[in-house]
Amino acid sequence: MNEDFNTAATPRPAGAGWERETIEKLLFAQLNEQRAARRWKLFFRLFWLVVIGAIVWLVVKAEGMANTQTSTPHTAVIEIEGTIAAGAEASAENVLPALRQAFEDEGAQGIVLLINSPGGSPVQAGIINDEIRRLKGLHDKKVYAVVEETCASAAYYIAAAADDIYVDKASLVGSIGVLMDGFGFTGLMDKLGVERRLMVAGENKAMLDPFSPQDEAQKAYLQAMLDEIHLQFIDVVKQGRGERLKQNGDTFSGLVWSGQQAVGNGLADGLGNLDFVAREVIKAEEVVDYTQRENLGLRLARQFGASVGEGVFKAARSAGIQLR
Repeated sequence: MNEDFNTAATPRPAGAGWERETIEKLLFAQLNEQRAARRWKLFFRLFWLVVIGAIVWLVVKAEGMANTQTSTPHTAVIEIEGTIAAGAEASAENVLPALRQAFEDEGAQGIVLLINSPGGSPVQAGIINDEIRRLKGLHDKKVYAVVEETCASAAYYIAAAADDIYVDKASLVGSIGVLMDGFGFTGLMDKLGVERRLMVAGENKAMLDPFSPQDEAQKAYLQAMLDEIHLQFIDVVKQGRGERLKQNGDTFSGLVWSGQQAVGNGLADGLGNLDFVAREVIKAEEVVDYTQRENLGLRLARQFGASVGEGVFKAARSAGIQLR
């Protein structure tokens, strides 16, 4: 009797469903907050991307407007700095637009190639040399090469297109030659007991493989190719220097000379730096740099765009969106 009375008097919970319901509500609320936070994060990233893009557009537009204005008389300077190669600062991709801009600017009284380069790609140098000659044929302007530390190999290939070449007495000039280098490890592999397993389709496909013995026929083929490129280099120098070149047996041997010696053998025309050429030769002391350098705004936008792109991808993936 008492037991039944106690059982009836004690209220029982409606069930465990209310606990689960409460937990689910908390979880859904937290999930919604996380999704909202992701959306705001994505929004701000896209907002700043638009802002940076607008700034870059304004900078580029301003530069374009400045380029269309007629400038006062000056000496145009284009730097040929470092290794001449595709993708480098001293590449045809960067040098050619600077050349065209300098030639087309009515205020530029003369163009100076300020050179400090050990050389590089004969292809890039050839493209630049050809464009200098083409532009000289279209515009009544002279081009001067001014050598600082070094003007060797492909750098001299470019300098040969100039009307005159000025150097410092201690500059290094010349190196009119072509090279192709590499390493061979066959002896070392024999000592280590390493067997080379190489399969090719085409008997010359593995030419210059450093782990295979050098083939004499392939070596002769490559030497003939280097000799051909060397002759192209020689023709460019002879065409550019003309009767000023005092050719001897060492002129095209790959030797390098001091600036003083280069003046003596006709590879250069005189001693002088940029200021001297601008003041005394071109007669326009004001110097304007036309060198194409990466725009700071474009670089920042590219970096910011990459980070935003990564953030968008992560946000979309976390939200269950598939980017295919």
